[in-house]
Amino acid sequence: MHKKTLEELAFYQIRDEAAAFCVSEEGQFSFHHREPLTDSAEIETLKAYSREWTTILHGTKSAPLSSWNPIFSFLKLAQADGATLEQEQCYSLLLFCQSAKKVSDIVQTAALSMEVNRLYALTKELPLSELTQADFKISRVLDKNGQLKDLPELRAIRTKIASLHSDIAAALKKYTSDTTLSSVLESTVPAYRADRQVLAVKASQRNRIQGIVHEVSQTGQTLYIEPEEVVRKNNELVQEEYHLQAEIRKVFTDLTADIRELIPAFSSALKTMSLLDTTLAAARWGIEKHAVYALPCTEQPPLLLQSRHPLLREKAVPIDIRFLEGKRVLIITGPNTGGKTVTLKTFALLCMLNQAGLPVPAAEGTRLPLFNAIFADIGDEQSIDQSLSTFSAHMKNIAAAVKHADNHSLVLLDELGSGTDPQEGSAIAMAVLDTLIERKAFILVTTHHGILKNYGYTNPLCVNASVDFDTNTLAPTYRLQMGVPGESHALDIAKRSGLPHAIVDKAKSYLTNEQADVSSLIKGLTKKHAELAELEKDAALQQQILTDRTFKIEQRELKLRQKDADLKKREHSDESAFLRETRKRLENLVRELREGEITREKTLATKQFMATLADDISAHEQMLSEEEAQLERDRATLEAQIEKEKAVRAENGMLISKAGGKHSSNKKTKRRMSNAEALASAKPSSFAGTPAEQGNEKTTHARHDENLLIDAKPTFAEGAEVLVNSSKMCGTLIREEKKGVWLVQIGSLRMSLKKKDLTLVASAPETKPAISYSVELSSERDEENAIFMKGGATAKPVFELRLLGMREEEAIKLLERQLDLCSMQNFRTFSVIHGKGEGILQQAVQDYLSSYPGVKEFHFARPEDGGTGKTYVTLE
Repeated sequence: MHKKTLEELAFYQIRDEAAAFCVSEEGQFSFHHREPLTDSAEIETLKAYSREWTTILHGTKSAPLSSWNPIFSFLKLAQADGATLEQEQCYSLLLFCQSAKKVSDIVQTAALSMEVNRLYALTKELPLSELTQADFKISRVLDKNGQLKDLPELRAIRTKIASLHSDIAAALKKYTSDTTLSSVLESTVPAYRADRQVLAVKASQRNRIQGIVHEVSQTGQTLYIEPEEVVRKNNELVQEEYHLQAEIRKVFTDLTADIRELIPAFSSALKTMSLLDTTLAAARWGIEKHAVYALPCTEQPPLLLQSRHPLLREKAVPIDIRFLEGKRVLIITGPNTGGKTVTLKTFALLCMLNQAGLPVPAAEGTRLPLFNAIFADIGDEQSIDQSLSTFSAHMKNIAAAVKHADNHSLVLLDELGSGTDPQEGSAIAMAVLDTLIERKAFILVTTHHGILKNYGYTNPLCVNASVDFDTNTLAPTYRLQMGVPGESHALDIAKRSGLPHAIVDKAKSYLTNEQADVSSLIKGLTKKHAELAELEKDAALQQQILTDRTFKIEQRELKLRQKDADLKKREHSDESAFLRETRKRLENLVRELREGEITREKTLATKQFMATLADDISAHEQMLSEEEAQLERDRATLEAQIEKEKAVRAENGMLISKAGGKHSSNKKTKRRMSNAEALASAKPSSFAGTPAEQGNEKTTHARHDENLLIDAKPTFAEGAEVLVNSSKMCGTLIREEKKGVWLVQIGSLRMSLKKKDLTLVASAPETKPAISYSVELSSERDEENAIFMKGGATAKPVFELRLLGMREEEAIKLLERQLDLCSMQNFRTFSVIHGKGEGILQQAVQDYLSSYPGVKEFHFARPEDGGTGKTYVTLE
């Protein structure tokens, strides 16, 4: 790829714009050196990483990757024996470790609910074990803000330095507070000279204070004297401060030696982190530009849908470029300022962006080929110094393309054949195209020569295109029409640009009839093309109407299937209730028969029960039959509509649904054996007989009752195990407080829940259920806070507690509720947004968290995450 050509296409300008989205200097450096690639596997890998980053960015608000300071420059130094890293360099390594840990956690969490397999595998390459060790060792010396901790080996020295500062201050205060020396001192406030505290003494009174003179004022009236007592203390202070610096250097020397064996892990991780940073930057740039990831061209021709040049931004008019199978030359004609050159540059630039692993500003479905080389002749490169005319400059560029182009090359020729005699220029242009076609190069040409339009029609490997022109406003529309050559409209544009009418009319008189005939032909072709486009639009609209109608029919069919399922469910429920009631009545009859001798009244009661039971079953079956008949009628209606739709689709020559896609919903439900018929043949049991037979009968009934109990399904009763539908936690029913409301024991908590919110389980789980949380990373953070504020049994702690705009009392109540819910539901980490303002709410939150016993630690967010307006809280 020639850098000069890429510069003309503005590739480097777009690349640097995307590089600005990197969070690290190493990432930006890597992005600034990215060039268009020719390895399709490498290109698709980069695009896959960025595509998965886009998925993560759409699913979360937090930044997936934190910034870190450059570390590459001193990694080799850290590996040398005896080397010592500075405090700032150690802090850079600490930030790098934390950023690597954060991005790994975010990607692995996202992998649980999103398709981010490539990023997941990439983060697995990070040496987190070694980075965690380095983080631990550096954190023993530095705090999270990069400041040196109060280490034991430094504490005594710092205490001595603080004591010397106090002694110096006390010694100076003896002079400044002595009223007898008020006439001696120019000021009672000590001054600093050469990093030492001195007194400003009047020159005439210098003998009153013994010490060293550090400086004399310009007027000579004031001497800056360090008293002898203070001199000794300052000397001791200098020695102790030197001692402190020596100890600090020793600390960092030991720390450097301690992490030296981990430096190779940093070098390896830096490559992975830079790749994560650059691909994330590409995804962010793509989201801002509403870009997509182009599909590779395998066996299909290139296709650009709604493509836009990124530098034009809002002014860009989306264009479609649809190449045909076997066509490798696109000849674009049309008026000046109509967008021919922009179309040519847009196609080439999007190809280069795609080969650099970047998304392209276009619509989904865009396909782009892969090129190994690109040659361009764009613009006027006339040079006086090199004795190059406009035509000579064009020929120099074209000669390079003809010499080196092959079947994997893209050739851009702007205004081919211009700058010389039109007849000779056209001849050269056709000869150049013939040669490039022989080399099987992919060619985009813009021209005004009419003979090249005819060349595009006669050559089977070429296709004509034109930029549209509005003849009413005499202005270009910047839209590309494939398959139709365009007129230059030079006279119309000249007239619109202010050329006198007389000159325009004179020019028209010079046009030959042959040129007029060609113009008429082009107009006719343009009109036919517009008519064809209108027909295609009508066909697409008709297909959309049929698709919508089919969708509605499928929806009705789905509703019928749902109704069928509900009917079966209700049938099952009614049968269960009927069996329970029948069983209860039957048990009562059995008990009455067992208690005494069989009488006529008992026999009649038994027969009456059987008759009533048969009547109830018959009524129930009659109701089910009627509902099933109605369902069959609805299904028949639906099938008739489907057949009608098929007839309509056949008439229009289009088939929307695949053959064989009908649902087998018209099968009739198999008729089961009637319960009424089964019971009608049953006879009441006769319990007359010998005592032994009666005993055997009782044993038989006892076994029957036992079997009924064994087959009984779990019911809502005290001690039953249930599952809470909302939180998926298991509990035990304690008692029914009122109708439809049960007291449930969930772990150590007791809650009153509605029966409809509970589901019976067959048996209690053997292990204690773990509390699980289903966290949806969405942009509905306000809705979560609204549910949290409302409270109730379904209230849960939120990841981000918003207190903006609240009074202190109201905010503290919500914070207290959040902490209570976190304690109950094992929720360890959350953030509080309190804002900055006057600091009242910020201070109140900090004070409350300081006194809350369950808080492990809390700290302000990073500057890019909200700074002092946001606090992160971690519980014990």
